Amino acid sequence: MTVAGYSQYDGKIVRITDTDGRVFTGLAEAQSADWCFHILNRDEEGVEVNGYTFFASDINEIKPLPNLSVIRATETWQQAGAYYVRIQAMAKKHHIALRQEFDEHDGPETKYIVVTDDDFPIATARMYALDKSSVMIGRVVVLPEYRRQGIGTMVVLACEAWAEEMNYAKAVIESRDNKIGFYEQMDYEIVGEAVDGDTFRCVRMEKDL
Repeated sequence: MTVAGYSQYDGKIVRITDTDGRVFTGLAEAQSADWCFHILNRDEEGVEVNGYTFFASDINEIKPLPNLSVIRATETWQQAGAYYVRIQAMAKKHHIALRQEFDEHDGPETKYIVVTDDDFPIATARMYALDKSSVMIGRVVVLPEYRRQGIGTMVVLACEAWAEEMNYAKAVIESRDNKIGFYEQMDYEIVGEAVDGDTFRCVRMEKDL
């Protein structure tokens, strides 16, 4: 595939399947062979998705996903999508009471990211300020049938981008103890001991933006 072929995906959400059969979903950025050679020491073109470069020889298939959208949910109907995903994928599955799932941090100042597939909500996260320089990213949820495709990573990165635009310098996550590896892949670092919460055992992790 030529660079011109990759450039058609710039700024669009794509799904890449690599030669090992792994699936990654995210915003694409084409990278020329010259750039890859001088920056990454790899003499072939590539595509960056979710901060990771996939070289041409590693890509089995790249597919645009025009029906997939990442929304900064500022209106009630958009926020309803965030609540729907959380109820279906978390509250219902783990028998979490609605009063626990929707706590004091779901307020007027809370920011929500919602991913939709053909206008149907499939993933979400929320974000709220801890202080003037840091934000908490939480309630990162993907519907079961859309998991293991890189959508959770895309949601977290969308939160980080929004936080940076609002001049926050640090993102904080209270990760479930079985999800630590997921966040470590995005450069989050453990900064505290595991603590038993109301529903899960969690570990505080942080990342400089």
